[in-house]
Amino acid sequence: MNGFDPDCRRCERLAGFLDEVGARHPDYYCRPVPPFGAERPRLLIVGLAPGLHGANRSGRPFTGDHAGILLYQTLYLHGFASAPHSESVDDGLVLHDCRITNAVKCLPPQNKPVAAEINNCNAYLRAELESLPAGAVVLALGSIAHKAVVGAFGLRQATHKFGHAAEHPLPGERRLLDSYHCSRYNTQTRRLTEPMFQQVFARARELIDTR
Repeated sequence: MNGFDPDCRRCERLAGFLDEVGARHPDYYCRPVPPFGAERPRLLIVGLAPGLHGANRSGRPFTGDHAGILLYQTLYLHGFASAPHSESVDDGLVLHDCRITNAVKCLPPQNKPVAAEINNCNAYLRAELESLPAGAVVLALGSIAHKAVVGAFGLRQATHKFGHAAEHPLPGERRLLDSYHCSRYNTQTRRLTEPMFQQVFARARELIDTR
């Protein structure tokens, strides 16, 4: 299976919800959101799922919502993006040696995919992960993304526990690096601060540059 199917409707609940949202917002993208960035990156960022008024509207991961503000600023500061903002799919932004994807490619109701939907989409994530070069870093934003990566590699969840700034070895000399998700809730409650987020990306850059 390829890493993405723009016409996927394997999850009945998600497909129906996209149809409903598309009827209310005919100018929104409202389809499975494709990964964005380099084809064989040394840094793959895995988020949870498209946001209602973010990626589901724009058609690009983390574009158009609060979570993308900190993410793209940080990518730019660490040399992974050509600009500090992602405005739209045609804004000319380029990611350098980096790609952004989601554990679930379709918008879920209340931003909460169920286990079956995560499992259905896991084959697409697995194909993306297997295409990464040796020595690549996978940065999981949040525990659901973390578990999806661990599951895609067929590893035991019990021995690969999520934690901010935690690191785990992956097959193919790759490495899994964790961060709290850069959601509005996490940043406003200070569960995730900008220095904490910067530290994780600095570590990702260090791992990439020393391999």
